Order: sequence, then C-alpha cells, then structure tokens
Amino acid sequence: MAEEHRCETPEGYRLCVNNCGFFGSSATMNLCSNCYGDLCIKQQQQASMKSTVESSLSPVIAPVLENYAAELEIPTTKTEEKKKIQNPTEQPPPPPQRPNRCTVCRKRVGLTGFMCRCGTTFCGSHRYPEVHGCTFDFKSAGREEIAKANPLVIAAKLQKI
Repeated sequence: MAEEHRCETPEGYRLCVNNCGFFGSSATMNLCSNCYGDLCIKQQQQASMKSTVESSLSPVIAPVLENYAAELEIPTTKTEEKKKIQNPTEQPPPPPQRPNRCTVCRKRVGLTGFMCRCGTTFCGSHRYPEVHGCTFDFKSAGREEIAKANPLVIAAKLQKI
C-alpha cells in the first residue's frame, strides 16, 4: 500500500550514539541536540586552536603538533567530562561561614542578619550605615558606578577646508 501512495515509513527512533539516553536524528549524525552542540563547539575550538598554532609555529613543528592533537583523548559526554575534572580523593573546600552575630551589640542574627557594604553583619536595628558608623565610602563608590555606566562621548573634530 505504501508503494501505491509513494509514501515512506518513518525510520523510527534511534538512541543517541553517545548513549546519553536521548534520541538522535540522522540530520545530526545520530546524536541528540546536546551532544551535537557539544561536538560543534569542540570542532570550533579545535579549528581555532589549529589556526593559532599554525600561525605561531614554524612549518616543521605544526604537522607534529597536529598528529599529537589527534591522539589526545576527548571526552564524548558531559558525564565523562565531569568525571575527569573531579577527583574523588579531593574534596571541595567548605563554603565560608557567615558570622551569626551583630558586630555592634553581639545579638544572634541567624539568617536575618544584614551584610553591610563594609563587609560586616548587623542586626535589624544596627543595619543602617549611620547607626553603626560605617567606614564604606558611598560617595566615591557612587561616582565610580556613574562613571562606568556613562562613558565620555567625544565627537571627532571636523577638518577645516
């Protein structure tokens, strides 16, 4: 019946070649969209690296480096990249502890403490800069912020005829 109507049956679903669990398509070399995007990024990085290497090295050394780069092991999925980056014997450093007391009255603040721009923690009554004698220079910080947000625009001078 398909021959009479000249219809083709769908080729079906194929899993990604990298075995990431998603479906791939023939348009993306049987890769899912995530793996195909990663592949494109890696190809661009290799092309840019190759162009910088070729421009900076002598013609004798460049082919040797290309052969070496081809032999390097490149991880194919994000999970393999994470495994290579993380070493199970090394533990990440713990996050820094926030002080849990007001620096003026030593009252316990817990999660409701206010961090001032001078870098210290205060309770609700000492949170204002006027109350705790803040050493942070708000005026110069504001001037710097305005200067960064509004760059100086100078027009080019016209040439006199």
